[in-house]
Amino acid sequence: MVQNLPLFLDGLRTTLQLAVGALVLALAVGTLVALLRVSPLGVLRVAGTAYVEFLRNTPLLVQMFFWVFGLPFVGVVLPEFGGALLGLAFYTSAFVAEAVRAGILSIQHGQIEAARAMGLSYVQTMRLVVLPQAIAITVTPLGNLAIALTKNTSVASAVLVPELMYQAEVVNARTFATYETFFVTAALYLALTIPLSRLVARLEHRLTRFRSA
Repeated sequence: MVQNLPLFLDGLRTTLQLAVGALVLALAVGTLVALLRVSPLGVLRVAGTAYVEFLRNTPLLVQMFFWVFGLPFVGVVLPEFGGALLGLAFYTSAFVAEAVRAGILSIQHGQIEAARAMGLSYVQTMRLVVLPQAIAITVTPLGNLAIALTKNTSVASAVLVPELMYQAEVVNARTFATYETFFVTAALYLALTIPLSRLVARLEHRLTRFRSA
């Protein structure tokens, strides 16, 4: 296994890049879709609902195949890494949208009415009053989604992205040391997800203390 360590580390780096990039995009898109879901305009609510239902109820692998192998049929060619990143991001954004929407709906309506009475527009009310509280409330579910996204990067091996699982399969094909290969792979995934889990727990603890103060 030692001689194959560079392959594992290359895969780990690619996995981390994929996870961070997809998470940033998923948070941005998911928050926007959550705002559509709670919009006073019916057409926007319908659009947000359709987005969430479609992406939540189709497999991640199918979505990745669309971005990597489907778009070339309409003249758009993405690198495997880019297609996998978009697939992960948009798939995860549907779950982010529902988490943020739940946080928005948990805010007391009186705060929204007070903000509107002070002359704030709907957009200003959401940006300055509602969203900061909603994001704080949803730290735990968003953290869990980040952990799930990190593990879901393994699906990118199916579209030939040289992330951790892909490199593990390469090592296994070379050495036939299946148990040792995937033991190392599991340990490296844990090295990513356990610190993230601890960070989420710490943030949740601090936010709980802040809200109760």
